[in-house]
Formats: sequence, C-alpha cells, structure tokens
Amino acid sequence: MSDPTLLMNGIILGIVEGLTEFLPVSSTGHLILAGQLLGFNDDKGKVFEIAIQFAAILAVVWEYRARLAHTLASMTSEPASSRLAINLIVAFLPAAILGFLFLKQIKSYLFNPIVVASAFIIGGFLILWAERRQHVIHAESIDDMTWRDALKVGFAQALSMIPGTSRSGATIIGGLFFGLSRRAATEFSFFLAIPTMFAATFYDVYKNRDLFSMDDIALFAVGGTVSFISAFLAVRGLIRFISRHDFTVFAWYRIAFGIIVLISAQMGWVDWGNH
Repeated sequence: MSDPTLLMNGIILGIVEGLTEFLPVSSTGHLILAGQLLGFNDDKGKVFEIAIQFAAILAVVWEYRARLAHTLASMTSEPASSRLAINLIVAFLPAAILGFLFLKQIKSYLFNPIVVASAFIIGGFLILWAERRQHVIHAESIDDMTWRDALKVGFAQALSMIPGTSRSGATIIGGLFFGLSRRAATEFSFFLAIPTMFAATFYDVYKNRDLFSMDDIALFAVGGTVSFISAFLAVRGLIRFISRHDFTVFAWYRIAFGIIVLISAQMGWVDWGNH
C-alpha cells in the first residue's frame, strides 16, 4: 500500500498535469515547480509524470472518441477523414524528426531558468501579438485545413521542445498566425497531441523501464485517474472558453509565471535544470 503522503502528492500532480497539458501554459514548467515544492522530483517522480501524461492524453481520446472512430473507419471512403489523417501525419513529423535528432542536446543545454523563463515570457507576448493583429481566417474548422496548414502547425509544435514553450501553446498560437480560427487551432492541437504524446510516452517508458515497480501501481492508478478527469474537464472547458473569449488571459499568466521562474531560480527555491 502506498504512503498516504505519496498518494496525496500524486493527486496534486495529477491535477496539475491534467489542467495544464492542453492549455497554452506549459505543463512541464508547472510539474517541475509542483514536484519541487512537494519534494517529489526524484526518479520515481519522473516516472510518475510519464503515467499521468499518458492518462491526460487518454482524456482527449475519450472526448473525441466518436470523431476518431469515424476517421479510422472512413479514411478510404471520405475525403474529410483521409485529409484529417494525412494532416496529423504531416504535422507530427517535424517534432518527431527533430526530437529524434536533437532531444538529448535540448535536455542537456536548454533546461535552465533563463531558457524556461524566456520561453514563458516570449510565448506570452506572442499570444498578445497573435490576438491583437488582424486575424485573417481561411480555415474555420479542422476540415478546412490543408496539408500545408498542418505542416506549418507541425513546425510550430517542434518549438515546444524548448522547455517552457508549451506544446499546446505552440500549436494553438501557431495555428492563429497561420490563419486558423481559434476553435480549429485548438481542436487540431488536441488531435495532434494524440500521436505526439503517445510517441513521447512510449519512448519515455522504454527509456525508464527499469524504474517501474509493481509497488507503485496504487500511486499510478490514483494519479492517472485524477489526471484523466482534470484533463477531460480542461479540454471541454477550453473549447467553451474560446467560444466567448480570446487567449489574452493565458498570455499574462505566462508572463507572470516566467517572472516566478526567474525569482524561484534566483532564490534557490526550485531547480529548473536536468528535467
């Protein structure tokens, strides 16, 4: 039976992961901060993050299960389904290729307070710019996207390998710059998360396979369940939110969080390296 304190830490981190994974605010940055404050940033903590990330992506699969099932069943018979499948493959490739080539170097050299804080703050100002510029929309829904749109979003997603950038933030804001509506950019970000995060999760599981233990099943089950529920609520909440608001609130939040990163690093409260 897992330690009650450890289970509580798992619940807290599950909530943090679920709520931040699909918002344009960087779940990695929030997990680093929360893990440090809870004293749960050792090897077990890193493996636990893999489990709750996997649970979060399952929430998207569940939310869009009907569309995913229909796409798989009709890829060869319906143009919209085949176009979505092709777009996801095209958008997945840039991050997959660049991650395979440079992920080790990125983790070695870019996980430091200056890079993390800069990514938060720069991302915040890019959101403000994206929302205040004239937004010419040529794709109201994901069905209107071309493979060129998908490729551009894919290269935007590749920027999320820079710590603090946010995968969802890069894809959503990139989509806005490239002429997608807020809903199209957000939903395509959700769909693109599925192959991207599945690939990242399986890679991390393989790389850290020796750290998994049967003793942690209860911890993973509790944290994963909480992550799934909170991610499910976050996905639905974000879709409702953007129907009435823009992303400006997330921009100011990122800027404030970037300042917190700098202060916490300067004061020695949080170790923002080697994650």
